[in-house]
Amino acid sequence: MGDHHHVNPEDGDRRVLLAIVVNFVLTIAQIVGGMISGSLALIADAIHNLSDALSLVIAFGARRIARRPPDSTMTFGYVRAETVAALINYTTLIVIGLYLVYEAIFRFIDPQGVDGWIIVIIAGIALAVDVATALLTYALSKNSMNIRAAFLHNVADALGSVAVILAGSLILLFEWTIVDPIVTLMIAGYILWQSFAEIGPVIRILMLGAPANVNAQDVVNAIRNMQGVEEVHHVHLWRMSEQENAIDAHVAMSKLQADQSQSLSDEIKAMLEDRFGLAHATLEMEASHCGVTSTFGHEEAPESKGARDA
Repeated sequence: MGDHHHVNPEDGDRRVLLAIVVNFVLTIAQIVGGMISGSLALIADAIHNLSDALSLVIAFGARRIARRPPDSTMTFGYVRAETVAALINYTTLIVIGLYLVYEAIFRFIDPQGVDGWIIVIIAGIALAVDVATALLTYALSKNSMNIRAAFLHNVADALGSVAVILAGSLILLFEWTIVDPIVTLMIAGYILWQSFAEIGPVIRILMLGAPANVNAQDVVNAIRNMQGVEEVHHVHLWRMSEQENAIDAHVAMSKLQADQSQSLSDEIKAMLEDRFGLAHATLEMEASHCGVTSTFGHEEAPESKGARDA
């Protein structure tokens, strides 16, 4: 449907590995700095950064698994490993966001002393690392929701570092310790907003939902309007992966076209790929149309129809 610029898989793996190492080192530095300074915001940023590192580990493993070819066990291949990884990462982010909200509320009730200088220094280093990690994964994120989940982890963490630097500065200048839990809530809010926004498409793929950019009824109408087609039913549209859409359908031919099923099937498949980006099409060509059928789904049982009419 659109042109994609692909990064060499091995080069992409090296980028992800480098990002993993850097993020783990940074996480340790932030946790130590947060404990010494007494800053919940810095510890919140560290926990989020740890989730960045873990998300990159999951993303790296999923990238490797997804490139395995189809076999007798996984006949569609392993490409959905990246989708599963994205679901894990977004779910983890949601849990982290809710935990940070919980901790921030208790900081409002019981304020703690905070060392502003340590916050600013550690958060400044974290910001530099977060930006570098985001740059490492940016190109890969364009074509993979798995890497995009990890990339968004880093973007959120970079923004969190900016907020922590601001909090540390305000504590140094005005001794406003209350800003620490306020910034924590801001970081948590951003994490939750991004996670809930991105997890929907991931669930849609795993639930075999139709592609969001393809109108199922338009697809059905396009097939019905082709010369030689009497009816189309038992239509299923789904996404095999983030880049590949698929369709499965029964096509009833007119009597005049019954002996030309292969050529008609080829024409329909070409149209589906050209107009809707449905590169993987499985069509069952039928010589006549009979029985009570449903456009989407399976054939309706005769007793169901009788019960409904009664």
